[in-house]
Amino acid sequence: MSLKGSIKYVALFAASLFVNGAWAQEVLQLTLKQALEIAKNENPTLKIAGQEILLKQNSKKEAIWNLIPEAELVGSYTRTIQKQTFAMGDQQVKVGTDNSYSGGLSISLPVFAPSLYKSINITQSDIELALEQARASELDLVNQVTKAYYQLLLTQDSYEVLKKSYAQSEENYRVVNEKFKQGSVSEYDKISAEVQMRSLKPSVVSAKNGVNLAKLQLKVLMGVTADVDIQTDDNLKNYEMKLFQRQMENENYGFSLQNNSDLKQIDLNAKQLRQNLQLQYTNFMPTLSVSFQYMYTTLNDNFRFSSYKWNPYSTIGLNLSIPLFRGSNFTKVKQAKIQIQQLEENRINTERQLHMQATSYLDNMSASAEQVVSNREAVAQAIKGRDIATKRYEVGKGTILELNSSEVALTQAELTYNQSIFDYLSAKADLDKVLGNENEDVE
Repeated sequence: MSLKGSIKYVALFAASLFVNGAWAQEVLQLTLKQALEIAKNENPTLKIAGQEILLKQNSKKEAIWNLIPEAELVGSYTRTIQKQTFAMGDQQVKVGTDNSYSGGLSISLPVFAPSLYKSINITQSDIELALEQARASELDLVNQVTKAYYQLLLTQDSYEVLKKSYAQSEENYRVVNEKFKQGSVSEYDKISAEVQMRSLKPSVVSAKNGVNLAKLQLKVLMGVTADVDIQTDDNLKNYEMKLFQRQMENENYGFSLQNNSDLKQIDLNAKQLRQNLQLQYTNFMPTLSVSFQYMYTTLNDNFRFSSYKWNPYSTIGLNLSIPLFRGSNFTKVKQAKIQIQQLEENRINTERQLHMQATSYLDNMSASAEQVVSNREAVAQAIKGRDIATKRYEVGKGTILELNSSEVALTQAELTYNQSIFDYLSAKADLDKVLGNENEDVE
Protein backbone atom coordinates (compact mmCIF):
# COMPACT_ATOMS: atom_id res chain seq x y z
CA MET A 1 0.00 0.00 0.00
CA SER A 2 1.34 3.44 -0.94
CA LEU A 3 1.89 6.24 1.55
CA LYS A 4 -1.01 8.18 0.07
CA GLY A 5 -3.31 5.18 0.41
CA SER A 6 -2.21 4.60 4.02
CA ILE A 7 -2.96 8.19 4.96
CA LYS A 8 -6.40 7.94 3.35
CA TYR A 9 -7.15 4.70 5.23
CA VAL A 10 -6.10 6.19 8.59
CA ALA A 11 -8.23 9.30 7.93
CA LEU A 12 -11.30 7.21 7.15
CA PHE A 13 -10.73 5.05 10.25
CA ALA A 14 -10.41 8.14 12.48
CA ALA A 15 -13.56 9.64 10.97
CA SER A 16 -15.51 6.45 11.69
CA LEU A 17 -14.35 6.51 15.30
CA PHE A 18 -15.41 10.14 15.62
CA VAL A 19 -18.87 9.43 14.19
CA ASN A 20 -19.45 6.29 16.22
CA GLY A 21 -18.06 7.72 19.45
CA ALA A 22 -18.52 11.46 19.65
CA TRP A 23 -21.84 11.72 17.84
CA ALA A 24 -23.50 8.49 18.91
CA GLN A 25 -26.30 9.11 21.40
CA GLU A 26 -26.36 7.20 24.65
CA VAL A 27 -29.55 5.13 24.88
CA LEU A 28 -31.25 4.86 28.28
CA GLN A 29 -33.80 2.06 28.68
CA LEU A 30 -36.50 3.28 31.06
CA THR A 31 -39.30 2.02 33.24
CA LEU A 32 -41.57 4.33 35.23
CA LYS A 33 -39.75 3.41 38.45
CA GLN A 34 -36.36 4.23 36.94
CA ALA A 35 -37.66 7.51 35.54
CA LEU A 36 -38.87 8.56 38.99
CA GLU A 37 -35.59 7.56 40.65
CA ILE A 38 -33.53 9.56 38.14
CA ALA A 39 -35.82 12.58 38.47
CA LYS A 40 -35.57 12.56 42.28
CA ASN A 41 -31.78 12.51 42.07
CA GLU A 42 -31.24 14.95 39.19
CA ASN A 43 -34.16 17.40 39.12
CA PRO A 44 -33.03 20.90 40.26
CA THR A 45 -36.34 21.61 42.04
CA LEU A 46 -35.74 18.92 44.65
CA LYS A 47 -32.14 20.02 45.10
CA ILE A 48 -33.33 23.57 45.84
CA ALA A 49 -35.88 22.21 48.32
CA GLY A 50 -33.11 20.27 50.10
CA GLN A 51 -30.99 23.41 50.34
CA GLU A 52 -33.95 25.29 51.81
CA ILE A 53 -34.14 22.69 54.60
CA LEU A 54 -30.45 23.21 55.38
CA LEU A 55 -31.05 26.96 55.45
CA LYS A 56 -33.85 26.61 58.01
CA GLN A 57 -31.75 24.25 60.14
CA ASN A 58 -28.96 26.84 60.24
CA SER A 59 -31.51 29.48 61.26
CA LYS A 60 -32.48 27.33 64.23
CA LYS A 61 -28.83 26.97 65.24
CA GLU A 62 -28.48 30.73 65.03
CA ALA A 63 -31.45 31.20 67.38
CA ILE A 64 -29.99 28.70 69.87
CA TRP A 65 -26.61 30.48 69.81
CA ASN A 66 -28.38 33.61 71.10
CA LEU A 67 -28.79 31.82 74.46
CA ILE A 68 -25.03 31.30 74.79
CA PRO A 69 -22.84 34.01 76.38
CA GLU A 70 -21.48 36.54 73.94
CA ALA A 71 -17.87 37.71 74.40
CA GLU A 72 -16.17 40.55 72.58
CA LEU A 73 -13.12 42.72 72.80
CA VAL A 74 -14.00 46.41 73.03
CA GLY A 75 -11.89 49.52 72.87
CA SER A 76 -12.35 53.25 72.62
CA TYR A 77 -10.33 56.45 72.22
CA THR A 78 -11.55 59.92 73.15
CA ARG A 79 -9.81 63.18 72.30
CA THR A 80 -10.77 66.16 74.46
CA ILE A 81 -11.25 69.31 72.42
CA GLN A 82 -12.41 71.63 75.18
CA LYS A 83 -11.69 70.65 78.79
CA GLN A 84 -14.32 71.12 81.44
CA THR A 85 -13.79 73.95 83.97
CA PHE A 86 -15.23 74.72 87.34
CA ALA A 87 -14.81 77.64 89.72
CA MET A 88 -12.94 77.26 92.98
CA GLY A 89 -13.12 80.62 94.73
CA ASP A 90 -11.74 83.18 92.36
CA GLN A 91 -9.91 80.59 90.31
CA GLN A 92 -11.04 78.68 87.19
CA VAL A 93 -9.82 75.10 87.28
CA LYS A 94 -9.75 72.88 84.17
CA VAL A 95 -10.22 69.13 84.63
CA GLY A 96 -9.66 66.17 82.33
CA THR A 97 -6.95 65.05 79.98
CA ASP A 98 -6.40 65.40 76.29
CA ASN A 99 -6.38 61.65 75.49
CA SER A 100 -8.50 58.88 77.00
CA TYR A 101 -8.05 55.20 76.16
CA SER A 102 -10.00 52.15 77.30
CA GLY A 103 -10.10 48.51 76.20
CA GLY A 104 -10.91 45.08 77.49
CA LEU A 105 -13.28 42.11 77.51
CA SER A 106 -17.06 42.35 77.63
CA ILE A 107 -19.36 39.34 78.28
CA SER A 108 -23.15 39.29 78.28
CA LEU A 109 -25.60 36.45 78.98
CA PRO A 110 -29.41 36.45 78.78
CA VAL A 111 -30.89 34.99 81.96
CA PHE A 112 -34.59 35.37 81.21
CA ALA A 113 -35.50 36.21 77.59
CA PRO A 114 -38.98 34.90 76.61
CA SER A 115 -38.72 36.24 73.06
CA LEU A 116 -35.62 34.11 72.40
CA TYR A 117 -37.38 30.94 73.60
CA LYS A 118 -40.35 31.59 71.32
CA SER A 119 -38.05 32.36 68.40
CA ILE A 120 -36.45 28.92 68.76
CA ASN A 121 -39.88 27.30 68.59
CA ILE A 122 -40.70 29.28 65.47
CA THR A 123 -37.47 28.21 63.74
CA GLN A 124 -38.32 24.57 64.52
CA SER A 125 -41.68 25.11 62.83
CA ASP A 126 -39.81 26.64 59.89
CA ILE A 127 -37.86 23.39 59.52
CA GLU A 128 -41.06 21.33 59.62
CA LEU A 129 -42.63 23.60 57.00
CA ALA A 130 -39.53 23.36 54.79
CA LEU A 131 -39.67 19.55 55.03
CA GLU A 132 -43.32 19.55 54.05
CA GLN A 133 -42.65 21.94 51.16
CA ALA A 134 -39.89 19.59 50.00
CA ARG A 135 -42.37 16.70 50.15
CA ALA A 136 -44.85 18.78 48.15
CA SER A 137 -42.17 19.43 45.53
CA GLU A 138 -41.43 15.71 45.35
CA LEU A 139 -45.13 14.85 45.01
CA ASP A 140 -45.48 17.43 42.24
CA LEU A 141 -42.40 16.08 40.47
CA VAL A 142 -43.66 12.49 40.75
CA ASN A 143 -46.99 13.61 39.30
CA GLN A 144 -45.36 15.41 36.37
CA VAL A 145 -42.88 12.62 35.59
CA THR A 146 -45.56 9.95 35.84
CA LYS A 147 -47.92 11.80 33.49
CA ALA A 148 -45.05 12.59 31.11
CA TYR A 149 -44.09 8.89 31.08
CA TYR A 150 -47.68 7.89 30.33
CA GLN A 151 -47.79 10.59 27.64
CA LEU A 152 -44.72 9.02 26.05
CA LEU A 153 -46.42 5.62 26.08
CA LEU A 154 -49.54 7.14 24.51
CA THR A 155 -47.58 8.81 21.71
CA GLN A 156 -45.55 5.65 21.06
CA ASP A 157 -48.65 3.45 20.98
CA SER A 158 -50.44 5.94 18.72
CA TYR A 159 -47.42 6.02 16.43
CA GLU A 160 -47.41 2.22 16.21
CA VAL A 161 -51.14 2.16 15.44
CA LEU A 162 -50.74 4.73 12.67
CA LYS A 163 -47.68 2.96 11.25
CA LYS A 164 -49.59 -0.30 11.16
CA SER A 165 -52.56 1.43 9.53
CA TYR A 166 -50.27 3.06 6.95
CA ALA A 167 -48.60 -0.27 6.20
CA GLN A 168 -52.02 -1.88 5.71
CA SER A 169 -53.12 0.96 3.42
CA GLU A 170 -49.94 0.44 1.37
CA GLU A 171 -50.74 -3.24 1.07
CA ASN A 172 -54.32 -2.45 0.06
CA TYR A 173 -53.09 -0.03 -2.57
CA ARG A 174 -50.67 -2.62 -3.94
CA VAL A 175 -53.46 -5.20 -4.24
CA VAL A 176 -55.90 -2.74 -5.82
CA ASN A 177 -53.24 -1.47 -8.23
CA GLU A 178 -52.48 -5.02 -9.39
CA LYS A 179 -56.17 -5.66 -9.93
CA PHE A 180 -56.47 -2.39 -11.82
CA LYS A 181 -53.63 -3.42 -14.11
CA GLN A 182 -55.48 -6.68 -14.74
CA GLY A 183 -58.68 -4.74 -15.42
CA SER A 184 -60.65 -6.37 -12.60
CA VAL A 185 -61.30 -3.11 -10.70
CA SER A 186 -62.08 0.43 -11.77
CA GLU A 187 -59.71 3.39 -11.73
CA TYR A 188 -61.87 4.88 -8.95
CA ASP A 189 -60.88 2.00 -6.65
CA LYS A 190 -57.22 2.61 -7.43
CA ILE A 191 -57.54 6.35 -6.76
CA SER A 192 -59.47 5.77 -3.51
CA ALA A 193 -56.84 3.33 -2.24
CA GLU A 194 -54.04 5.75 -3.11
CA VAL A 195 -55.81 8.69 -1.46
CA GLN A 196 -56.38 6.59 1.65
CA MET A 197 -52.67 5.68 1.78
CA ARG A 198 -51.39 9.23 1.21
CA SER A 199 -53.81 10.78 3.69
CA LEU A 200 -52.31 8.68 6.48
CA LYS A 201 -48.72 9.78 5.84
CA PRO A 202 -49.03 13.22 7.57
CA SER A 203 -50.56 11.56 10.61
CA VAL A 204 -47.64 9.14 10.85
CA VAL A 205 -45.12 12.01 10.61
CA SER A 206 -47.04 14.03 13.20
CA ALA A 207 -47.16 11.03 15.55
CA LYS A 208 -43.39 10.59 15.19
CA ASN A 209 -42.86 14.23 16.11
CA GLY A 210 -45.18 13.71 19.08
CA VAL A 211 -42.96 10.88 20.34
CA ASN A 212 -39.87 13.08 20.10
CA LEU A 213 -41.62 15.92 21.94
CA ALA A 214 -42.83 13.56 24.68
CA LYS A 215 -39.29 12.25 25.13
CA LEU A 216 -37.92 15.78 25.37
CA GLN A 217 -40.49 16.74 28.00
CA LEU A 218 -39.69 13.65 30.07
CA LYS A 219 -35.94 14.30 29.81
CA VAL A 220 -36.41 17.88 31.04
CA LEU A 221 -38.36 16.69 34.08
CA MET A 222 -35.81 13.96 34.79
CA GLY A 223 -32.90 16.38 34.53
CA VAL A 224 -31.33 14.35 31.71
CA THR A 225 -29.30 16.12 29.03
CA ALA A 226 -30.51 16.23 25.43
CA ASP A 227 -27.66 14.03 24.16
CA VAL A 228 -29.17 11.02 25.97
CA ASP A 229 -31.87 9.14 24.07
CA ILE A 230 -34.52 7.42 26.18
CA GLN A 231 -36.30 4.25 25.12
CA THR A 232 -38.94 2.11 26.79
CA ASP A 233 -40.42 -1.27 25.89
CA ASP A 234 -43.50 -0.47 27.97
CA ASN A 235 -46.96 0.19 26.52
CA LEU A 236 -50.34 1.26 27.85
CA LYS A 237 -51.92 -2.16 27.39
CA ASN A 238 -49.64 -3.53 30.12
CA TYR A 239 -51.56 -1.40 32.64
CA GLU A 240 -55.03 -2.66 31.78
CA MET A 241 -55.19 -5.42 34.41
CA LYS A 242 -53.65 -3.18 37.08
CA LEU A 243 -56.19 -0.55 36.11
CA PHE A 244 -59.14 -2.76 37.04
CA GLN A 245 -57.50 -3.88 40.30
CA ARG A 246 -57.03 -0.27 41.35
CA GLN A 247 -60.57 0.59 40.33
CA MET A 248 -61.95 -2.15 42.58
CA GLU A 249 -59.84 -0.85 45.47
CA ASN A 250 -61.12 2.69 44.93
CA GLU A 251 -64.72 1.47 44.92
CA ASN A 252 -64.29 -0.52 48.14
CA TYR A 253 -62.40 2.17 50.04
CA GLY A 254 -62.92 5.88 50.37
CA PHE A 255 -60.24 8.53 50.33
CA SER A 256 -58.67 10.66 53.02
CA LEU A 257 -57.03 14.08 52.74
CA GLN A 258 -54.95 13.68 55.90
CA ASN A 259 -51.73 13.31 53.86
CA ASN A 260 -52.48 16.17 51.49
CA SER A 261 -49.48 18.48 51.42
CA ASP A 262 -51.47 21.69 50.95
CA LEU A 263 -53.50 21.07 54.11
CA LYS A 264 -50.40 20.08 56.05
CA GLN A 265 -48.65 23.28 55.01
CA ILE A 266 -51.68 25.31 56.09
CA ASP A 267 -51.65 23.54 59.46
CA LEU A 268 -47.94 24.30 59.88
CA ASN A 269 -48.54 27.93 58.93
CA ALA A 270 -51.31 28.07 61.52
CA LYS A 271 -48.91 26.64 64.08
CA GLN A 272 -46.40 29.34 63.21
CA LEU A 273 -49.02 32.07 63.52
CA ARG A 274 -49.99 30.82 66.99
CA GLN A 275 -46.33 30.82 67.97
CA ASN A 276 -45.98 34.31 66.55
CA LEU A 277 -48.93 35.39 68.72
CA GLN A 278 -47.12 34.00 71.76
CA LEU A 279 -44.01 35.86 70.62
CA GLN A 280 -45.98 39.12 70.57
CA TYR A 281 -47.14 38.46 74.12
CA THR A 282 -43.51 38.32 75.25
CA ASN A 283 -43.29 42.05 74.48
CA PHE A 284 -45.26 42.57 77.71
CA MET A 285 -42.82 40.44 79.76
CA PRO A 286 -39.62 41.56 81.53
CA THR A 287 -36.17 40.51 80.39
CA LEU A 288 -33.11 39.89 82.53
CA SER A 289 -29.46 39.62 81.50
CA VAL A 290 -26.03 39.47 83.14
CA SER A 291 -23.06 41.52 81.98
CA PHE A 292 -19.39 41.40 82.91
CA GLN A 293 -16.54 43.68 81.88
CA TYR A 294 -12.82 43.61 82.52
CA MET A 295 -11.27 46.80 81.19
CA TYR A 296 -8.00 48.74 81.09
CA THR A 297 -8.02 52.52 80.95
CA THR A 298 -5.48 55.34 80.81
CA LEU A 299 -5.65 59.14 80.70
CA ASN A 300 -2.78 61.18 79.21
CA ASP A 301 -2.04 64.58 77.77
CA ASN A 302 0.56 63.41 75.29
CA PHE A 303 1.25 60.67 72.74
CA ARG A 304 4.25 59.04 74.42
CA PHE A 305 2.69 55.57 74.56
CA SER A 306 5.66 53.96 76.32
CA SER A 307 5.07 56.08 79.38
CA TYR A 308 1.34 55.34 79.66
CA LYS A 309 0.14 53.60 82.81
CA TRP A 310 -2.81 51.30 82.27
CA ASN A 311 -5.18 50.75 85.19
CA PRO A 312 -7.47 47.70 85.21
CA TYR A 313 -10.99 47.58 86.56
CA SER A 314 -13.89 45.10 86.29
CA THR A 315 -17.64 45.20 86.71
CA ILE A 316 -20.51 42.74 86.87
CA GLY A 317 -24.18 43.60 86.80
CA LEU A 318 -27.77 42.61 86.19
CA ASN A 319 -29.86 44.36 83.57
CA LEU A 320 -33.63 44.19 84.11
CA SER A 321 -36.06 45.62 81.59
CA ILE A 322 -39.79 45.84 82.44
CA PRO A 323 -42.02 47.16 79.63
CA LEU A 324 -44.72 49.53 80.87
CA PHE A 325 -46.47 50.78 77.77
CA ARG A 326 -45.88 50.52 74.02
CA GLY A 327 -48.91 51.02 71.81
CA SER A 328 -47.57 49.01 68.87
CA ASN A 329 -47.54 45.84 71.01
CA PHE A 330 -51.35 45.82 71.19
CA THR A 331 -51.77 46.29 67.41
CA LYS A 332 -49.30 43.48 66.68
CA VAL A 333 -51.28 41.09 68.89
CA LYS A 334 -54.50 42.06 67.12
CA GLN A 335 -52.91 41.54 63.70
CA ALA A 336 -51.67 38.08 64.68
CA LYS A 337 -55.18 37.05 65.80
CA ILE A 338 -56.71 38.28 62.54
CA GLN A 339 -54.13 36.31 60.51
CA ILE A 340 -55.03 33.15 62.44
CA GLN A 341 -58.72 33.63 61.64
CA GLN A 342 -57.94 34.23 57.95
CA LEU A 343 -55.92 31.04 57.76
CA GLU A 344 -58.71 29.02 59.38
CA GLU A 345 -61.15 30.23 56.73
CA ASN A 346 -58.59 29.51 54.00
CA ARG A 347 -58.16 25.95 55.27
CA ILE A 348 -61.89 25.28 55.15
CA ASN A 349 -62.07 26.56 51.56
CA THR A 350 -58.96 24.62 50.49
CA GLU A 351 -60.27 21.38 51.99
CA ARG A 352 -63.55 21.77 50.12
CA GLN A 353 -61.75 22.35 46.83
CA LEU A 354 -59.44 19.37 47.37
CA HIS A 355 -62.41 17.16 48.22
CA MET A 356 -64.07 18.26 44.98
CA GLN A 357 -60.89 17.54 42.99
CA ALA A 358 -60.47 14.09 44.51
CA THR A 359 -64.11 13.23 43.79
CA SER A 360 -63.72 14.48 40.22
CA TYR A 361 -60.61 12.34 39.68
CA LEU A 362 -62.38 9.27 41.06
CA ASP A 363 -65.33 9.89 38.72
CA ASN A 364 -62.94 10.27 35.77
CA MET A 365 -61.21 7.03 36.69
CA SER A 366 -64.53 5.20 36.92
CA ALA A 367 -65.66 6.57 33.55
CA SER A 368 -62.30 5.75 31.94
CA ALA A 369 -62.42 2.19 33.30
CA GLU A 370 -65.82 1.66 31.68
CA GLN A 371 -64.54 3.20 28.45
CA VAL A 372 -61.57 0.83 28.43
CA VAL A 373 -63.92 -2.16 28.52
CA SER A 374 -66.10 -0.71 25.78
CA ASN A 375 -63.16 0.37 23.61
CA ARG A 376 -61.49 -3.01 23.92
CA GLU A 377 -64.65 -4.62 22.57
CA ALA A 378 -64.76 -1.96 19.85
CA VAL A 379 -61.23 -2.86 18.77
CA ALA A 380 -62.13 -6.54 18.56
CA GLN A 381 -65.23 -5.74 16.50
CA ALA A 382 -63.30 -3.34 14.26
CA ILE A 383 -60.69 -6.04 13.54
CA LYS A 384 -63.46 -8.46 12.68
CA GLY A 385 -65.15 -5.85 10.47
CA ARG A 386 -61.90 -5.09 8.67
CA ASP A 387 -61.32 -8.78 7.99
CA ILE A 388 -64.85 -9.16 6.62
CA ALA A 389 -64.50 -6.05 4.43
CA THR A 390 -61.19 -7.37 3.10
CA LYS A 391 -62.66 -10.76 2.20
CA ARG A 392 -65.71 -9.18 0.59
CA TYR A 393 -63.53 -6.95 -1.55
CA GLU A 394 -61.26 -9.83 -2.55
CA VAL A 395 -64.21 -11.89 -3.85
CA GLY A 396 -65.74 -8.86 -5.55
CA LYS A 397 -68.79 -8.43 -3.29
CA GLY A 398 -67.53 -5.38 -1.40
CA THR A 399 -66.51 -1.89 -2.42
CA ILE A 400 -63.34 0.08 -1.83
CA LEU A 401 -65.33 2.47 0.38
CA GLU A 402 -66.22 -0.39 2.72
CA LEU A 403 -62.58 -1.43 2.89
CA ASN A 404 -61.38 2.12 3.57
CA SER A 405 -64.09 2.70 6.17
CA SER A 406 -63.18 -0.50 7.99
CA GLU A 407 -59.52 0.56 8.15
CA VAL A 408 -60.45 4.01 9.49
CA ALA A 409 -62.77 2.46 12.07
CA LEU A 410 -60.07 0.08 13.29
CA THR A 411 -57.47 2.87 13.57
CA GLN A 412 -59.90 5.10 15.45
CA ALA A 413 -60.90 2.27 17.80
CA GLU A 414 -57.29 1.46 18.70
CA LEU A 415 -56.42 5.13 19.26
CA THR A 416 -59.50 5.60 21.46
CA TYR A 417 -58.65 2.45 23.43
CA ASN A 418 -55.14 3.74 24.18
CA GLN A 419 -56.51 7.18 25.05
CA SER A 420 -58.98 5.72 27.58
CA ILE A 421 -56.17 3.88 29.40
CA PHE A 422 -54.09 7.05 29.41
CA ASP A 423 -57.01 9.08 30.79
CA TYR A 424 -57.40 6.62 33.67
CA LEU A 425 -53.69 6.58 34.51
CA SER A 426 -53.46 10.38 34.29
CA ALA A 427 -56.44 10.82 36.63
CA LYS A 428 -54.91 8.28 39.02
CA ALA A 429 -51.64 10.24 39.09
CA ASP A 430 -53.54 13.45 39.86
CA LEU A 431 -55.50 11.68 42.60
CA ASP A 432 -52.27 10.39 44.19
CA LYS A 433 -50.95 13.93 44.29
CA VAL A 434 -54.10 15.28 45.95
CA LEU A 435 -54.15 12.46 48.51
CA GLY A 436 -50.41 12.80 49.14
CA ASN A 437 -49.65 9.16 48.29
CA GLU A 438 -45.88 8.67 48.42
CA ASN A 439 -45.43 4.89 48.13
CA GLU A 440 -47.49 4.28 45.00
CA ASP A 441 -46.77 0.99 43.22
CA VAL A 442 -45.24 2.00 39.91
CA GLU A 443 -44.29 -1.42 38.60
